[in-house]
Amino acid sequence: MPSFPATKTDPALQITPDISQSAMEIYQNRMFILGMGFVCQFFAQSLKKEGWVVTGTCTSKTKKKHLEEKGFHVHLLDANQPELSTLDALKCYTHLLVSIPPVGCAGDPMLQHAELLRSTLLDGNLQWLCYLSSTSVYGHCDGAWVDEDYPTSPTSELAKLRLDAEEGWLNLGQSLGFSTQVFRLGGIYGPGRSAVDTIIKQEPQSEGQKMRKSRQYTSRVHVEDICQALKASIYTPSSRGIYNIVDDDPAPREEVFTFAEDLIKKKWPGHTKWSSNSASAASPTKKDNSRGDKRVSNMRMKRELGVRLLHPSYRSGLLSIIDQMENPFHCSP
Repeated sequence: MPSFPATKTDPALQITPDISQSAMEIYQNRMFILGMGFVCQFFAQSLKKEGWVVTGTCTSKTKKKHLEEKGFHVHLLDANQPELSTLDALKCYTHLLVSIPPVGCAGDPMLQHAELLRSTLLDGNLQWLCYLSSTSVYGHCDGAWVDEDYPTSPTSELAKLRLDAEEGWLNLGQSLGFSTQVFRLGGIYGPGRSAVDTIIKQEPQSEGQKMRKSRQYTSRVHVEDICQALKASIYTPSSRGIYNIVDDDPAPREEVFTFAEDLIKKKWPGHTKWSSNSASAASPTKKDNSRGDKRVSNMRMKRELGVRLLHPSYRSGLLSIIDQMENPFHCSP
């Protein structure tokens, strides 16, 4: 791809502000990511290897420095008061991935500026928009299998705000004629963020992990499969597509941690003091055991996006993670 002088608005693009529309059309594959978290960093790295121009946003100077040290181009963005220069940069991009969670009672912070976004994107080159949501929007389902047509009934405030945000982004994209999708992600794991990593690091459990202890089923997805689903959706236009992005094997947390512990013991005997009992609730009640339980179907993802999972089960995913790990227990002399 030829290089052009960088603009003040967005140095990642390397194009001049007055470049003609016909010339702009040559430069396809430009991704703007709102919220450079775990999934989006993984996705951005994958796109960059394929020759994409990728720019993202973060919320602090510390995060910005950390991301730049990893080779990413990022803008500082306060989603509650976004700078016009950052929004203007969106005009030069063909694809937009949204991964900013709702905040408090305000909901999606970017959608507070929906009309400003609409006017900005109306004059731009955007073709594709995807919002990353969560399977939590289905609520408590008593262990039932749920697909994208299953009634949503979120119980937590965050899940309710997620559902509102889905509708907001779908409406925005559809009104502007973009290919627009919502991805409802299961529990996300991958290198550096998995049961294997938790056991090795002996990390304290988060409140969310404590709540998941008593669930009979938890739907998960490896970050690599999220990325391949995102790429598939780019080449499968949809005016209002909603997809569950999960693997084939909803399983209890205790089972996953027991498997992870066995992997560690086999690879590095004698180095873990973790007990699989730590992953289970001390005495879950019958009521607690069904809280939030659901088995999430991925059939639409497979059928419409053509995704063939790299990790159809947590077993494959954890094996892949531990196979790539260097000995974390090695001590330098």
